[in-house]
Amino acid sequence: MPIRLSIDQKTVFELLSGKNSYFLIPDYQRPYAWEESECSTLWNDIISFAFPDSDYSKFDEDDGYFLGPIVLFTNSDRKLEVIDGQQRLTTLMLLLRAFYHAYGNDMQDSRSLTVKRNIEQCLWKTNAFQEPDMSALKIESETATDKDKSEFVSVLLTGDAPDGLKSRYAVNYRFFQEKISGFKATMPDYFSFLPIRLLGNCILLPIEAESQDTALRIFSTLNDRGKPLSDSDIFKAQLYKAFSADGKKDEFIAEWKSLENICGKIFQLANDNPMDEIFTRYMYFERAKRGVRVSTLEGLRKFYEAGNYELLRKYHHQTFDNIKALADFWNDIANQERTRFSDRVLRRLFVLNYAPNGMWTYIASVYFLQNRDKAGLLNDDDFYEFLTKITAFIWAFTILRPGVNILRTPIFAEMLNIVNGRKVTFSGFQFNTRELRNALDIYTFSNNRPITRAMLAWYAFTDPEQEIFPLETVLEIEHIYARNRIPVPDNSEAIGNKSLLEKKINIRASDYRFQDKAKYYLGQVPKKPDTHIHELKRLAGTMSDFTEQDITQRTQRIIDTFIQFITENGLAR
Repeated sequence: MPIRLSIDQKTVFELLSGKNSYFLIPDYQRPYAWEESECSTLWNDIISFAFPDSDYSKFDEDDGYFLGPIVLFTNSDRKLEVIDGQQRLTTLMLLLRAFYHAYGNDMQDSRSLTVKRNIEQCLWKTNAFQEPDMSALKIESETATDKDKSEFVSVLLTGDAPDGLKSRYAVNYRFFQEKISGFKATMPDYFSFLPIRLLGNCILLPIEAESQDTALRIFSTLNDRGKPLSDSDIFKAQLYKAFSADGKKDEFIAEWKSLENICGKIFQLANDNPMDEIFTRYMYFERAKRGVRVSTLEGLRKFYEAGNYELLRKYHHQTFDNIKALADFWNDIANQERTRFSDRVLRRLFVLNYAPNGMWTYIASVYFLQNRDKAGLLNDDDFYEFLTKITAFIWAFTILRPGVNILRTPIFAEMLNIVNGRKVTFSGFQFNTRELRNALDIYTFSNNRPITRAMLAWYAFTDPEQEIFPLETVLEIEHIYARNRIPVPDNSEAIGNKSLLEKKINIRASDYRFQDKAKYYLGQVPKKPDTHIHELKRLAGTMSDFTEQDITQRTQRIIDTFIQFITENGLAR
C-alpha cells in the first residue's frame, strides 16, 4: 500500500498560527535536550540570515532560511503529534516567547503591535478576532520521563524564568532573553525586523503522515541532529499508559530509568538502542512460549504491537517484571557476580562472550526466564550443562555452516524444548565427527573470522588453571611464531600458532623470536606484567623455541580436544 503524505513547506508563522495547529509532544519522546550550544547555533543562523553583514537593508524579502523538517500526524484527539522535530519546535516556542516578553507593554508602534499579534497566534489559541487566550498554549508535552516539563509550561504562560528554575527550558529561555536584550540595545530602531523575518521567512518542512506507524517509518529514514526514535521509546509509552492507569506512574518512571542505566552499561552497541536489546532478548522467550519455530523474524516493534500492544498493555506487570529480571541476570553476567554464579559457570560465560555470533544470548535468555527459581536463581549443575552444550554446538555448527541465519533453525527448536521443560539436546542436528575433523583440518582460521577468536577462547579455558579475565579486558590474537620473522613457515596462520593475549603484551612482543617473547609472557621484562593466559606461560617456561613442527602438533591437539568436547556433550554421531 502506498504511503500517503502531506508535504508543503511553510513559514514558521504559517505552521504555528493555523487554527488547527495544536502540537503534542507524545509520551514516548525523549525529554527536551537542547543545550546552549544548539540554541546559540540557531540564534546565530537567524541573525546572519535576517541581517546580512549586520545590515537590515541587505535582506532579500524573497529569500528563505530552512530550519528543517518536522514529521507529525493527526492523532485521534485531532492534535498534531510530533514524531520528529520536537527539539526544534520546542526551542522555537521558547524563542518566540522571549521575543514577545521583550516587547512588554511599552512598545506600541504599529510594527511592534503587528509582531506581537503574529507571535500571539503562534503561542496561544485565538478567537475570531485574533485575540489570544493566554491560558491555552498551542503546544503540550506528555514526555513521560521529562520531570521539568512543568517549567516549560510555566515559562510559556508567564514569560518569566527566574534563576531558581534549572531545567533546560528555563536555561535556554534565559539565553534567548539575554541575546534579544543585547540585540535590542544595539539596534533598537530595527528590532522588529528580526522576529518578523523569523516568522515570515524562516521555513519548516512539515511532513504529515496518515498514521503514527507511517510517521515513525519516515522519521527513521531522515537524518536528524537528534538520535533516532527507538522501538523501546514506543514500548515505554505503552507501559507508561498502562502503569498510569494503575496509579503507578511515578514507580514506573523510576524503574524505567533504573532499567535504562543497567542496559546502557551492559549493552554497548554501536548503532542500536541498549533498551531495544533487552526487549529483543525477551521477545525470544515470548516467541518460544507461543510455539514459534520459524526462523524468519518479524521486526521488534511489529512483534510487540500485536494485539494492540497486548504484552505491554494487558500484561504490563508480568512483562515489565520479566524484563527487569532479565536485565539483572545479564548485569550479573557482565559483573561476573560470584554470589550468583559458580566459578565453572563464569568460565563458560566468559568463553561465550567470544561466541562467533549473538544467538547464545537469546537462547540463554529463554533458559533463564524459564528455569529461574523464585529468587531469580538457576540450578548450577543444570546451567553449567546447558552452557557447555550450547558452546559445543554453536562452535561446531559455525565451522560447518557459517552464517547466523541457518543457525536459527536448531536454536529456535531448542528454545521450544526449554519452555516445555525439556533439556537442550540438539538431537536432530548432531555432527559427523569425521566430517567435522575434515572441516577443521582445512579451515582457514584467519584473524578476521569471529570463530578464530572463539576457538582460542574456548581452548584457553580447557586448561583448568586458566583464570577468568574481567570482561572489559582486551584480548587480541597473538602469533606465537611471529609472522614477520624470517623464514615464515607455511602453517604460520594455523590455529596452532595462535593464542589470545592481552593487548598491551601483544603489541610489545609482536615480532620477537620465541625466546624474547617468552620473557614477556613470563613477566621477566622489568616493570612489565606477565600474561594471564596460562598455556602461554607454560609454553614459555618449558620450551626453548616454538617451531613449525610445534605449530602442527598444537593444531592437532586443539582439533583432537575439540572433537572430544563435541563427543562428550552428546553431539557426535
